[in-house]
Amino acid sequence: MLMRARTFTESGRRAQIVRAAIEVIADVGYAKASFSRIAKQAGLSSTGMISYHFAGKDDLLAACVAEIEEVTGAFMQPRIDAAEGHVAQLRAYVEANVAMVGEHPAAVRALIDIVKNSAGQSVAVNGRLAVFEEHFRAGQAAGAFHSFDTRTVAIALTAGLDAVVVTAAAAAPGPTELSRLGRELADLYVRATAADPKEGSA
Repeated sequence: MLMRARTFTESGRRAQIVRAAIEVIADVGYAKASFSRIAKQAGLSSTGMISYHFAGKDDLLAACVAEIEEVTGAFMQPRIDAAEGHVAQLRAYVEANVAMVGEHPAAVRALIDIVKNSAGQSVAVNGRLAVFEEHFRAGQAAGAFHSFDTRTVAIALTAGLDAVVVTAAAAAPGPTELSRLGRELADLYVRATAADPKEGSA
């Protein structure tokens, strides 16, 4: 039996609930993000509408993560795509990730808390590590990065980046400070990974 397609009204209601859930998680954290809080944030009279659209809290959280990934991707990907070369793309990723704190603070705070507390943490972490490892391996093959263990460096990079983003999300600095933080962190990672041009010309 085919599943019934959602109407525009139903899709709109789901999106409304997801946005409300993200805002609640950003404000009070994953553990305190009850259906009653989310219903109130969404302007719903009861939690029944949430239960109608989502099988449970895990289902709703999965929808929140998908929405946040769409938002972050729309912000970051054009900046990464505009960068030419492996080193420039690494820099663009780091700077865009830090800048996200200022552009979409609720989404960033919510994602931090969801990943920290949900069962899907290992999947999200391992998926991002795999992306960085592949980028480093491809860059090494192209001569853009020097020789290093890609797994170790990917772990160090993501841990450091997450620490800066978490700190910035809590402090809520202005765009100038976020830009400086992103640039400083990107400089650090580029210095640690980029191949020495002198070696390539030797």
